[in-house]
Amino acid sequence: MQRTVSCLWEEPLARKKYRAAVSVHGHTNHSKESLYFIAEFAGKHPLLRWALAGQERRARDISAITVDFSKAYWTPPVTPLAAYRLEKDQIENQLGLASMVSLTDHDNIEAPTFLRVMPETQQIPVSVEWTVPFRDIDIHIGLHNLPAVKAAGIVADLNDFTQRPDENRLGELLCLMHENPDVLVVLNHPLWDMAGVGKPRHISSLNVFVAKYGMFLHAFELGGLRNWEENREVVRFAEGWNTPIIAGGDRHGSEPSAVVNLTQAESFAEFIHEVRKEQRTHLLFMPQYAEPHVLRLLQTLLDVIREYPEYPAGSRRWDERVFHPDRDQIIRPLSALWKRPEPFIEVMFAIFRLLEIHPIRSAMQVALGRPEHQMRFEIADGKVAP
Repeated sequence: MQRTVSCLWEEPLARKKYRAAVSVHGHTNHSKESLYFIAEFAGKHPLLRWALAGQERRARDISAITVDFSKAYWTPPVTPLAAYRLEKDQIENQLGLASMVSLTDHDNIEAPTFLRVMPETQQIPVSVEWTVPFRDIDIHIGLHNLPAVKAAGIVADLNDFTQRPDENRLGELLCLMHENPDVLVVLNHPLWDMAGVGKPRHISSLNVFVAKYGMFLHAFELGGLRNWEENREVVRFAEGWNTPIIAGGDRHGSEPSAVVNLTQAESFAEFIHEVRKEQRTHLLFMPQYAEPHVLRLLQTLLDVIREYPEYPAGSRRWDERVFHPDRDQIIRPLSALWKRPEPFIEVMFAIFRLLEIHPIRSAMQVALGRPEHQMRFEIADGKVAP
């Protein structure tokens, strides 16, 4: 097994001996992102809980709508073609390499299916990020390069499992993916406690999952939106299970993936062969990863709330990309449920937008502590860089 991690700002020539770079795990406006985290976060902070309860009462009084964050969701702003070009341009213009891009929206393949009918993007793999409820945690599995003619049926079966989890069936589905040598199965951001059960319980359940199904997993992901401490733990976790690591951007905004995979492959199937059969990976962190993690998350938020006048009608403003049930439980964009956003929301977003002013952003870079490029970690059986 050969695992190498490089940072472009420390090792600018790391890309020179490679033919291409691969961006995997990017989201488009076909992803439905839950808003339930708002209720969970408010539940831990009394003042915020009180303010949110007041807004919920106001919504009931004005519109007879009961706020339900479990059914509400938002979609990333970037369209499939824009997402593809964002990743492609970074690789080709900044690295000078051939590009391969795999987009993985949550539990649907609408984006790659749409792109495969266009000449520019007809080679894009059919990929998906599958939501897997497992005991008391949630797990995300990246499935890359599904067979195009069978992909719709496969995803329907995967989504049926998500709605009705069954551990016996889980093994069958993962085995089905593994048996196809051209499919790559990745455990995405494995140490992210999405269910909020606490780190010890999450790791305990995750170890049970990997012990039962690890033979069907081809790599563990180092995430472009996860902080360096967590990614360093993922490296140790992968070493413990003798599993390759792979780069996954997990891009939700307009910033291209902060980590890509370097490869000699000429096709996505050849890249999968490098990971699965040769167990050889080289991860390259891009300069944006050196920004403080909190600042990068805030930048993603700015991308989400930004207005995009060039986009089709109905997707330009943030409240056209956030959805909630109306009084009849029909899912509709927020823009259809109010005349204009609440003033307190506009004030809060205006404060966030101050980060786009260069002096303020520079001050925040200093205030938020040491940047990611000062972190270090080691790989037991591969190259350490920096």
